[in-house]
Amino acid sequence: MAREYLKKATLTAATGATDVHETVTQILADIEAGGDQAALDFAAKFDKYDGSILLSAEEIEAAYALVPEKLKADIRFAHDNVRRFAEAQKSTVADVEYEVVPGLIAGQKAIPVDAAGCYVPGGRYSHIASAIMTVTTAKVAGCRHITACSPPRPDVGVAPAIVYAAHICGADKIMAMGGVQGVAAMTFGLFGLPKANILVGPGNQFVAEAKRILFGRVGIDMIAGPTDSLILADATADAHIVATDLVSQAEHGYNSPVWLVTDNRPLAEKVMDLVPGLIDDLPEVNRENAAAAWRDYAEVIVCSDREEMAACSDDYAPEHLTVQAQDLEWWLDRLTCYGSLFLGEETTVSYGDKASGTNHVLPTSGAAGYTGGLSVHKYMKIVTWQRATREGSKPVAEATARISRLEGMEGHARAADVRLAKYFPDETFDLTANG
Repeated sequence: MAREYLKKATLTAATGATDVHETVTQILADIEAGGDQAALDFAAKFDKYDGSILLSAEEIEAAYALVPEKLKADIRFAHDNVRRFAEAQKSTVADVEYEVVPGLIAGQKAIPVDAAGCYVPGGRYSHIASAIMTVTTAKVAGCRHITACSPPRPDVGVAPAIVYAAHICGADKIMAMGGVQGVAAMTFGLFGLPKANILVGPGNQFVAEAKRILFGRVGIDMIAGPTDSLILADATADAHIVATDLVSQAEHGYNSPVWLVTDNRPLAEKVMDLVPGLIDDLPEVNRENAAAAWRDYAEVIVCSDREEMAACSDDYAPEHLTVQAQDLEWWLDRLTCYGSLFLGEETTVSYGDKASGTNHVLPTSGAAGYTGGLSVHKYMKIVTWQRATREGSKPVAEATARISRLEGMEGHARAADVRLAKYFPDETFDLTANG
């Protein structure tokens, strides 16, 4: 049976995209030319904030006092989970030394980048979890300098909970600046900051475009689009939990796709009946986002069996993928394209978004087909090295000379020739391309 769409999206992420490229390009050029003052001018225009740009120790301490103790405990709990998982990830990358052929030793080293710039959204929602996810992983990776950058609110500054989270997670500097100007300040090393080697963290379309334009001059975690989530559910799934999970992700934004893929039509129909009521029960700002996302971007798909469900999911390559079905090990072995996987109703995307330990900065818009999300590895350069004895160098030099001449790269060949001539003056070698 072909996939049956009980609900089909009327819009896609590309449909509602606004061309912001020229605007962002001009802002970046102005700030690069104008330095600190240009960044301050844009901050005054867009952030409508004229307080401290780099928070002092006293300002950080004052923010601490504004965060309730229970929230501090929750932030520490989430930080500890993310830190321990990042440490486990880091342990999977080891320095290697290997004798490729006798006398020729090659190796790899994992070296953290020097300076990381972590963007933490602070507009409609205070993304406390984004501070935890980005700063903690940079710290565990071993970055020597970490800047956390977040949009300030007029006459208030950066949300105190974001300040608290960024500081306890290891940020060396906390910058009250948002949007393109914040990204530019970290990239260009304004306000006495070191120039960032990598920019990470989610943001609006202007932040995403700035990162895309700057990629190459600096590393980035990924080019992010609207967040998306897919649920795979069979007849054993709880329709109320499935519907609740879909709505919980639709509230991210008006253009955040959510998808249900199932082999059970009655379940699909029940979920579709439940979703509108769950959306209506949300607070107004959340309700508006979720209603628009469900109306314009959501899809409900009925498949013939679990294999077709898995194939459908891999085609979508969702950022977040939830399985609420029997035989979870089968799904874990079968599924191949997702940013982060949530197996069973006992866990949910919301856990990963906030506190369970895996990172919530993940590939969107189908990018999970070729990449994973933010991890400690994103901040690390895997570099290689080699050394050789003179005997170990001999067969490599011969092969290099002949291959180089076949390619027409005589200079490369002669770099091998001179070593053979020096190390083995009494030997004759056939180093021609036809040898």
